[in-house]
Amino acid sequence: MPLTDSALLVVAKAKGFAEAEGIDLTLLRESSWANIRDRLAVGHVQVAHMLGPMPIACNLGLWPLAARTVVPMALGLGGNAVTVSNAVWELVASEGALPDLVPSTTGLALHRVVRRRAGQGLAPLRFGVVHPHSGHNYELRYWLTACGMVPDQDLEIVILPPSLMPDALASGALDAFCAGEPWNTAAVLRGVGRIATVKAAIWRQSPEKVLAVASDWADENPDALNALLRALHAASFWCGAPAHREELAGLLSDPAHVDSPLDWLRPGLAGDLRIGPGLSMRVPDFFVPHASAATFPWKSHALWFYSQMVRWGQVSHDAASASTARDTYRPDLWRRALGPLGVALPAANAKVEGALNEPTPVGSAGASLVLGPDGFFDGTRFDPDSLDAYIASQAER
Repeated sequence: MPLTDSALLVVAKAKGFAEAEGIDLTLLRESSWANIRDRLAVGHVQVAHMLGPMPIACNLGLWPLAARTVVPMALGLGGNAVTVSNAVWELVASEGALPDLVPSTTGLALHRVVRRRAGQGLAPLRFGVVHPHSGHNYELRYWLTACGMVPDQDLEIVILPPSLMPDALASGALDAFCAGEPWNTAAVLRGVGRIATVKAAIWRQSPEKVLAVASDWADENPDALNALLRALHAASFWCGAPAHREELAGLLSDPAHVDSPLDWLRPGLAGDLRIGPGLSMRVPDFFVPHASAATFPWKSHALWFYSQMVRWGQVSHDAASASTARDTYRPDLWRRALGPLGVALPAANAKVEGALNEPTPVGSAGASLVLGPDGFFDGTRFDPDSLDAYIASQAER
């Protein structure tokens, strides 16, 4: 998809990392996540750039057309933002929101706007997300709910491809959206919106896109999969080097990839976001392609996504469904491919999400590993060993 977080795949091809591993990598640009899902299902592609929750939804049978899919690698952390129209920003600013990206104050101001509009008999604000089974949908709903709003009741949430979000904001079809870069920056630079908050503030160093692999292909081609993961690991290291940002922006801007101006790509890659006219803010962990085990497919990430599927009525919770979600993410495949390289191998396959308030050394084999901070903005934690209790607590909120 034409997004900044396709960077690892683009770089693996363009910088020769795939070729060096003996992989003939062909990249096919698509216009929607549904197209990518369907092309993987019918065998047009073997691997795909995909939203983190989508392979879980596939394996849970939430789509009529789906192939069993595994996730042997994540493609980075962070990268999303919530952008509102200029008119909505004026409303939330009048209720106390500041141009500082802080989720709590902005969310509470939005809640006051929503209540005021309801009292005036006005239609609910309409927010766009890129797919029902997306981190965007779940993190937006998490933020809104934690700030006192009821999604689908106080606000409308609709689905739209990310590249159409700025146009939808400009036309008035949307009042706000949650999407990846460069489409938030595009809305700001086109003068049609303001960035209100970011994923890196709602849940720091949280999961986003993954490498989705057809399970049958993965089983039948272990050497090819290992080689691909090694190539993507090299690409992640390259993408994480500040010295490569300008070249990376140039690669992504190509019409075959994101096809957008360099000025739309630079802010997200550098974490120096343009949040409004003449306003910038530094978000150091906005785009994390390599640090903090950014490519490791944590089973706790999979289970948090699953908990949100349950929370919003997309699937019923039971032990079998939880096991399916957990087993979709395959850290064993990541370890198999990258262990021989001497990279930092996390000692565990899951962790308590939201437990680290600062960068923290953690147990690992090979190289040393530092994780975090990874906190949720409302101070909660997600312990995958207490999944039932977490799901029950969210049902009560």
